[in-house]
Amino acid sequence: MGRRTARWRRERARRGHHERSARARAALIGVALLLCTTAALPAQPALAAGTPSPYAFAPDARPVTGTTSTSGAVALTPGSTYKSSLPSSGQIHYSLDLDATSDAYVSVTAIPTPGSTVTARDGIRVSVKDPDGRSCSLETESLNAVRSARPIAVWGLREVSAHRTRCNSAGTYDVIVERVRATDSAPDTWDLELFATSEPRLRQTGETSAPEAWNSASPAPLTDEDVPREGGSGFTSAVSAGQGVWSSAIEPGRTLFYKVPLDWGRQLYATAELGGPSGDGYTVGALNLALYNPARGLVDDTSANYIGKRTAAELAPLPPVAYENRYANAERFRTMRFAGSYYLVIHLAAGIAERYGDGPFELTLRVRVGGEEAAGPGYAGESEPRGLFQVAASDREAAAGNGPADGTGGGGDAAMTVLAVSGIGAGTLVLVVLGVWAVVARRRVGAW
Repeated sequence: MGRRTARWRRERARRGHHERSARARAALIGVALLLCTTAALPAQPALAAGTPSPYAFAPDARPVTGTTSTSGAVALTPGSTYKSSLPSSGQIHYSLDLDATSDAYVSVTAIPTPGSTVTARDGIRVSVKDPDGRSCSLETESLNAVRSARPIAVWGLREVSAHRTRCNSAGTYDVIVERVRATDSAPDTWDLELFATSEPRLRQTGETSAPEAWNSASPAPLTDEDVPREGGSGFTSAVSAGQGVWSSAIEPGRTLFYKVPLDWGRQLYATAELGGPSGDGYTVGALNLALYNPARGLVDDTSANYIGKRTAAELAPLPPVAYENRYANAERFRTMRFAGSYYLVIHLAAGIAERYGDGPFELTLRVRVGGEEAAGPGYAGESEPRGLFQVAASDREAAAGNGPADGTGGGGDAAMTVLAVSGIGAGTLVLVVLGVWAVVARRRVGAW
């Protein structure tokens, strides 16, 4: 009897040990599952409910700091993208080391703080000066009637010209950026994205005057069935949209980016339409549609007011893409100087939420591409970044809906969704494997 009691006690102690081990393994399974699932999903910034998504900077944007004088100014390399910041007052400087033959461009995208107080006069000014301090360009852009914190881009440029001597020499050029601010706007710091590019000279000099005859009539609007296509959150994540009717949802304060491939000789027409709930009230500049060229120079923009009924913002007719457009008198014609991806940027003013709620609102983008494809000007070298002023086959496929909408082979915002789904799939597989392990562990316990 004593031996049976001792054996029973040893058996009970051994079974309790295995039960405790099984519970420990189960706890480890839970921890492992949580870690695997968390690691599989991409990190996302925390946003309050109803807060518009922030501007999406280029993933490879290098952080730089502008200086208060030309001394020690950071050099911007053509073909590269940078992230910086702009104080509410004072000038900041960057530099460009240029040769004597290439045209160079620096586009500065300013991102006001979402929800900050801004006025129609708020904006930025970008200027470029040659090594002798002489002006090469001076461009200013403001928020205008929209009066809503939205990304705006302004470019500075150095053009080599046979008709003038300044800005033709090689050397270090000064890029100056400053805030244009009203006294009653918020004195906050704005984020900046800088994109530096270069355009090679031509193999052979051609016409030095802009085309005089081109079709300036507005075509009939497209009536095709709309295709859902949500825009990106920045230039780099812009979603491809060729000719067609594209639809998306948009919230007040949000900005959507699309890109349209345009070859030499092609002409772009675009209209953005806003639907949504009916109601009372009048919002000035509620819907803004802007067009930027491949170097992110502003071509044109237009705004539409909103009174609770469908409204549209339509770009005025623009000339076909031609190298010679740079010799035109009108700025909006001069910027249609490159082939490549043109950007349609749509912003819905934050103030519309005060009268019509947080949405989302129905957005329809109608894009028509006209004109006849023409031969390029014949560059003597490559642009920086390479291929900027041409249309790749992948861009055409994406714009037509036959490839990744972001035109990156699956990258951009769309890749975040793919990664998330893949992560969930991996987590599910881990769950199955660990679940089987747990069952086997419990059976082993029961067998004692």
